[in-house]
Amino acid sequence: MAPAHRDLLQARVWRVAASGPADVSGVEALFAAGLRPETVVAILGKTEGNGCVNDFTRGYATASFEALFARLGVAAPCLVMSGGTEGALSPHWTVFARESVADATETMDAPALAIGASRTPHLPYHHLGRREQVLLVAQGVKAAMADAGIDAPEDVHFVQIKCPLLTLARVHEADAAGAAVATRDTLKSMGLSRGASALGVAVALGEIDAGEITDAVIGARLDLFSRCASTSAGVELTDHEIIVLGMSRAWRGPLAIDHAVMASAIDTVSVRAAQARLPETARLTAVLAKAEPDPSGMVGGRRHTMLDDSDIAGTRHARAFVGGVLAGVFGMTDLYVSGGAEHQGPPGGGPVAIIVDRIATVDIATMDKES
Repeated sequence: MAPAHRDLLQARVWRVAASGPADVSGVEALFAAGLRPETVVAILGKTEGNGCVNDFTRGYATASFEALFARLGVAAPCLVMSGGTEGALSPHWTVFARESVADATETMDAPALAIGASRTPHLPYHHLGRREQVLLVAQGVKAAMADAGIDAPEDVHFVQIKCPLLTLARVHEADAAGAAVATRDTLKSMGLSRGASALGVAVALGEIDAGEITDAVIGARLDLFSRCASTSAGVELTDHEIIVLGMSRAWRGPLAIDHAVMASAIDTVSVRAAQARLPETARLTAVLAKAEPDPSGMVGGRRHTMLDDSDIAGTRHARAFVGGVLAGVFGMTDLYVSGGAEHQGPPGGGPVAIIVDRIATVDIATMDKES
């Protein structure tokens, strides 16, 4: 449902610690302290599973939040769960809410952080990883931009998408309908879905012309990518949940966002440049990032073995590695680092979004800790 953009809106964001995928107590505490559940637009979660096809911590967390909102009599917001907290990444939730501003004189001047969300229709399984998925997501991104009151693509800084994957049961369902799927490899389907979703973001933002998209380029033409897309595949849905984060003059408040595109897993220069574009004294509110093992097999001119490990998926290595790099930059471990960056930034790199509070106010209801 689109907000009334004639009214001024304000975004609010919290990082909330989680002791496990069913621990919603921290978010309940926010509600007890005054946050109205109906104002929550999205919850992004880092859960401690393996991040692969059989990572049921994502579904467990989603079900736990759906039950919480049902108890409160409120429709659940977008719930985007990213599995995998390898290394020292800390399991946590990032809560995004938006509220009408009663008195604009009490808030900072525009522009400010804007949040929009949308969901696509169900994706037919034989469309996963194909051009049809790209175009479906592009429509959804445009709807989320409209929901956020963002008109210009250059004002979009991060697009988080939860997309579906194929299971053996879904492959058999497509077979029974006489429809051939893009792959019968369920793990490979995650990458194809992430890649097609990311290309949908690129089409919606005008980064790539839709005419360039064919089935053959998905997962293959890695020179085609979005600088803002972050996509995560999961078994817990068959549609797409889309969250757009950017800056808009229809919004007020102290929160602001900027982003960088890491050229490699050790590219801290780009990240620090984005950080420098934000007020120096601003309090860090959240960091959202993508990570992947460089398909060239090299990082910084040296060989890596992330793609040679038969025991641990390369995306798990990448989350741990990039999580450590960014933890060193920001001095925090509750980072939303999602693995698998097909068409999300250049090969081996990926986008990093930084959200800050420009006036460094500390809400007594927050579960955040000072970095």
